[in-house]
Order: sequence, then structure tokens, then C-alpha cells
Amino acid sequence: MRIDEVQFNDARPVEGYGPGFFRIGGEVIHGAVLTGPSGTTGWSGLEDAAPLVALAAEVDVIFVGTGTEIAHLPQPLRAALEAAGVGVEAMNTPAACRTYNVLLSEGRRVALALLPV
Repeated sequence: MRIDEVQFNDARPVEGYGPGFFRIGGEVIHGAVLTGPSGTTGWSGLEDAAPLVALAAEVDVIFVGTGTEIAHLPQPLRAALEAAGVGVEAMNTPAACRTYNVLLSEGRRVALALLPV
């Protein structure tokens, strides 16, 4: 079996995370974070739909990491993303990071919104 190193090209994968922080593309960010094709920035959390909706033209799906446990997304957030034509999947933060990295390595149009663990 041949194992190849994953190539992310210009994309910024999640390289690690810990209590209250993420390491994305070599940068350490504290608190909630949003990362996608246009860059990585802090995020205000599940009540803040505007920056996620703004990614609608750039991505097909946004993975939302809800912390250590999976949680339902607030209906206003889910409705805003669906109205913008963006798929949204909620999962715990570790699973969201892994899923994002796999699809990112395939060149897919994805974004990631994370609450810290």
C-alpha cells in the first residue's frame, strides 16, 4: 500500500487544537474561529451568522464545530445558511477539524466555524 503525504497547496488546514485555542496554517488563534478560502479570523459564535453567510459564494458547505459535544445549531443560524444556499453540518469540534482537513485536501470548497474545546 502506498501512503502519500497530503498536499494542501495554498489552503490552511487545522494543524492542532487544545483548551481554548486552534493552530490553523501555522497561526495560533484563541477562542472561536472561522476559516475558509478567504482566510482565518475570530468568530463571535453560534449567534453570529453574518460572517458565515458572507462565505456563500466561496463555499459549498460549512462545518460547525460545537465544542467537545455535538449540539444542535440555533434555528436562525441554520435558516440563514440554508437561505444563502450553503450546506451546513454540525459536529463536535474534533470531528469538524478532521472532516474539514480531509475535504480541504481534496480541493473541495469548504469552510470551518469552530467553538473551542
